[in-house]
Order: sequence, then structure tokens, then C-alpha cells
Amino acid sequence: MSSVQVAVVTGANKGIGLAIVRALCRQFPGDVYLTCRDPGRGQAAVAQLQQEGLRPLFHQLDIDDLQSIRALRDFLKDKYGGLNVLVNNAGIAFKVHDTTPFAVQAEVTLKTNFFGTRNVCTELLPLVKPYGRVVNVSSMVSSSALRGCSQELQQKFRSDSITEEELVQLMAKFVEDTKRGVHEKEGWPNTAYGVSKIGVTVLSRIQARLLNEQRKGDHVLLNACCPGWVRTDMAGPKATKSPDEGAETPVYLALLPSSADAPHGQFVSDKTVKPW
Repeated sequence: MSSVQVAVVTGANKGIGLAIVRALCRQFPGDVYLTCRDPGRGQAAVAQLQQEGLRPLFHQLDIDDLQSIRALRDFLKDKYGGLNVLVNNAGIAFKVHDTTPFAVQAEVTLKTNFFGTRNVCTELLPLVKPYGRVVNVSSMVSSSALRGCSQELQQKFRSDSITEEELVQLMAKFVEDTKRGVHEKEGWPNTAYGVSKIGVTVLSRIQARLLNEQRKGDHVLLNACCPGWVRTDMAGPKATKSPDEGAETPVYLALLPSSADAPHGQFVSDKTVKPW
């Protein structure tokens, strides 16, 4: 078993994920794994970074596929005895003018962005070693979507005692409410992406709380963050930040020094803790 430190970035064959891998290859003192669904695209991304003189490694990971997640888990356990840095970047978004029915957009978006990310956390968080760092890439849209929720839903999502089970039930309820055409009546905003990222931000708050309760002495720090409005396939060419600029906050959180005890359980944008 290797004593080398290891970092894993999900959804990393392009955009912000690729930029995070690039930065970690330059700054992280260990092995950096670029993971994505399609091995061909993943290997091409690795080759691109190798041409820049960097040395990322590749492992297949489809966060919609539990077997794929568990294969990565077993690989990390066998080769490294765990994990030092996990950046949950993988996510999807429908374009604004996409004509796919909203209920389908809701189901597909939440399947990956919330439920897939949660499955990665369920399988990989127990592997995170003392002084490990976990970064869940959320979005400022989670804040605006939260403001678009009913007061009752806002209270639930801001609660310091909401459980993971309660959050999962709420996310499933949103999908069901869209199928029945009652999501607005039930207090939800009209954005599947926004609701999925509310889920990611609240999940991060819950996970940090559990780490405090169960592994206080391990000094693991876990946060959600917004990379900003970044020029990617998702946000389009008019966005204000380059992918490398979008990677700055996730990488800052991934590389918090071992002496740091904060931020933890926070929502961070531009390296600054934002109110939730």
C-alpha cells in the first residue's frame, strides 16, 4: 500500500474540473486523479495536461453508477489506504432554452447533481484520512434558489438539525412535485439546477456536522463552494471567469493547511464564507 497522498476530482475531463486537476497537479504533494465517465475523454484530458508537463492519473468514475463509485472506493482503499482530498465537481445543467419537459429536467438534474454526489460521499467519506479536505462544488444559484423557496422550505434548508434522510426526502419530493405539476404550489422555485445545488450545499452542512460529532479529532474540513460564473460548456462563452479562475476557490479549500480549523461546513465563494 502506497504512503503517497492522493487527491480525487470528479467530472474532471473539461471545464472547472480539468482546471482543478491542473492546479492540484502543480500544488498538491501527491497523486492527483482525474476522473470522469468516459475513459476516452478522460485519457485525452490526461494527455493534454501531460503536454503541459503535469502528471495526473486517470480513473473511470460515473457518479450515476453505484458500481463505478464502489470500484473507485476499493481501488483507493487497496492502493492508498484511503483518501486525502476529494473534490465533488461532477454535475450537469440543462440550457436555459432547452425544451425538455421540466419534470424530466428535474429528475435528470437531481439524479446526478444531488443523488450522485451523495452516493460518492457515502462511499468515499469514510476513506478520508485525518486532516483530509472535502470540497463539494455547489453554486451561487443555490442561494438565489433558496430565496425563491417558500418560508417553510427555507426554514428546513437553513436548519442546523436537518438530517440527511430529511434532505433526501425533500429532494425526492421536489422531483415528484414537478411530475405532478404542483412544484410552485408546494413552494419550490422554477429551477431544477438551483434545487439540486440547494441539496449539495445543505448536504455539505449536514456532513460537516456529522464529522464534528463522529471524527472531531481527525481535523477533516468539508465545505461547499461556488466557483463563480465560469466560461464552460455549462455557462457559455459570456461568463466572466476562465476555468482556471473558477478553480481558485475549490483548490483553496482542497489545500487548506493542516493547521486550519476553518472554514468547515460553510458555503464559500471567492475564498470568502457567505451566509446561507
